[in-house]
Amino acid sequence: MAARVVGIDPGLVGTGYAVLDSGPAGIEVLDAGVIETRATMALSERVHTIYDGVFGVLEKHTPVGLVVEDLYASYAFPRTALLMAHARGVICLAAHQKDVPVVTLAPAEVKRAIAAHGAASKEQIQHSIQRLLALTELPRPSHVADALALAFTGLGRLHLR
Repeated sequence: MAARVVGIDPGLVGTGYAVLDSGPAGIEVLDAGVIETRATMALSERVHTIYDGVFGVLEKHTPVGLVVEDLYASYAFPRTALLMAHARGVICLAAHQKDVPVVTLAPAEVKRAIAAHGAASKEQIQHSIQRLLALTELPRPSHVADALALAFTGLGRLHLR
């Protein structure tokens, strides 16, 4: 059964996205990139830019699911989690409006699935996803590698259901 999944690595500065298509010939990367905002933009403008970008990706590719990184909080950086929650909120809103189911995955779960280690570094994820998807180049920036990893892991979860 073929499946098209969008992976989203949420962030206020850079939201990575990747679209993977799984079919009889294997897994193909259809699209990947970063929705960028500037620190000088108002919060409302930044989340609107992220919303528009995600909505556009969903409209263009009509996936069966969207996989987004679960929210995590560090005692050292609680503000980061709060800011990321804004991005996740508009990502979920865009998915709901396009009637695309959302699956959330913990960062450690994705790292274990991709690099066999729940504390894998950004570089390990980049190299592992390059190998798994037979990419000719290392996926850059790390937001794109993370989005590819989320989509790849999400494809596995969707096939299990």
